Amino acid sequence: MPRLLGAVHRVLVAAVRGSSGGLGMFYAVRRGRKAGVFLTWNECRAQVDRFPAARFKKFATEEEAWAFVRNSGSPGGSEGQETHAQQAQVKANKRHREPRADGDEENAEPRAKHVKQDVEAAPAVAKDTFSYMGDYVVVYTDGCCSSNGRRRARAGIGVYWGPGHPLNVGVRLPGRQTNQRAEIHAACKAIGQAKAQNIAKLVLYTDSMFTINGITSWVQGWKEKGWRTSTGKEVINKEDFMELDRLVQGMDIQWMHVPGHSGFTGNEEADRLAREGAKQPGD
Repeated sequence: MPRLLGAVHRVLVAAVRGSSGGLGMFYAVRRGRKAGVFLTWNECRAQVDRFPAARFKKFATEEEAWAFVRNSGSPGGSEGQETHAQQAQVKANKRHREPRADGDEENAEPRAKHVKQDVEAAPAVAKDTFSYMGDYVVVYTDGCCSSNGRRRARAGIGVYWGPGHPLNVGVRLPGRQTNQRAEIHAACKAIGQAKAQNIAKLVLYTDSMFTINGITSWVQGWKEKGWRTSTGKEVINKEDFMELDRLVQGMDIQWMHVPGHSGFTGNEEADRLAREGAKQPGD
């Protein structure tokens, strides 16, 4: 069946190319309502829009697109490579004691210090310098914290828009130094930058399911309960999520999870920027 579908798809590709006279892009959906390779963004978006932790990417060639769908990072890659990386990420998450799915955290972190991400005054950046998924601008964010949970912890945030992009940033996280806060505020930083550029549609990649679940699932329940968890405890990262919730208002954001340290260039670059930021002096 996959071979038959692939053959049909190639015929359609040839027809589209023959009628347009140009080379199209291929939209690969690895995780969505229906996995596969699509010729238009509208087809792709129908599979991933509001689908939890959707995984998709745009490619110039059909071979690369199908390789992505089959879980290999490149046409010559093996399917087991990323699976191994994902398993390593799950183990790392367990070491960091991620909260349970209901948002009731483990109370390992002290109360948050509020850090407001202002919509900063920044020079306008040409629209063609951004990467796009359809009409959505793509950005990668990451946060890191060395000695997380210890006295000498150092946290940084990284935002990556593309190679040499003027909005790429790696800075020290103000306030309480934890990995979870760094992940949240990396997303806050990217959204603040997007708003400053009058960007309203954003595909935001992060390796933090904690951040994704928090803003897409848990926040509404927390607000209804007076910013308390399902067990009645006060939300530890309350101020941080309040800031993220404030920034997402009026934005159309597709939250995308990417496994950390699995070879995805955008994620690796955001991680590098975050680590550089963590080395800077703190406030």
